Amino acid sequence: MSGETILVVDDEPKIVKNVRAYLEDAGFRVVVAGDGQLALTTFRHERPALVILDLGLPGMDGLDVARTLRRDSDVPLIMLTARVDETDRLIGLELGADDYITKPFSPRELVARVRAVLRRTQGDRTGAPPPLRAGEVQVDFERRQVTVTGELVELTPTEFDLLTVLARHPGRVFSRLELLDRVQGHTFDGYERTIDAHVKNLRQKLEPDPKDPRYILTVYGVGYKFADL
Repeated sequence: MSGETILVVDDEPKIVKNVRAYLEDAGFRVVVAGDGQLALTTFRHERPALVILDLGLPGMDGLDVARTLRRDSDVPLIMLTARVDETDRLIGLELGADDYITKPFSPRELVARVRAVLRRTQGDRTGAPPPLRAGEVQVDFERRQVTVTGELVELTPTEFDLLTVLARHPGRVFSRLELLDRVQGHTFDGYERTIDAHVKNLRQKLEPDPKDPRYILTVYGVGYKFADL
């Protein structure tokens, strides 16, 4: 993991300086961008292993940058936000953010989040279970690939990890907090609706009719389960 390139997108020089220092001290290579357009140009040139993206950018908004990144890539994405509006956080998660952290934050915590997301994405896959097939969905755990009716579906690292937890235990009901702990390793300060946003994304990508799901089922008042087909 050491030596991986991290793109930091923020227009506050003090934050960039601190984040860069801590990431470089942890062994990462850091490239920076102060606005959305430069972020996209830098991303295409550098192809970083992970992007740390501030939502409150001048000019091109961070959410628009995230939308563009997600059209072209499944790069792990951590969002920084000073916004307290729950809607902004949900939109960010629905756009495919793997994690988010609110300002002000500890640079050490951010480094820990970066390591955790990269570990999930690039971790050792030896001993992975055999591919799972449920209806038209097939999950290849070792390759971290999902197909629906034979077509490859692009999932973010967090979406894949969430699907893995559910699909490996068909019929078992997981609470939102349990899923947060298993997928993220922390609970976003109890922000359980994180899981709802990721489930919504998975349903859009996997279900024939996301409004009447066949695979990822809601257990009202409790959480979610994968259908025991």
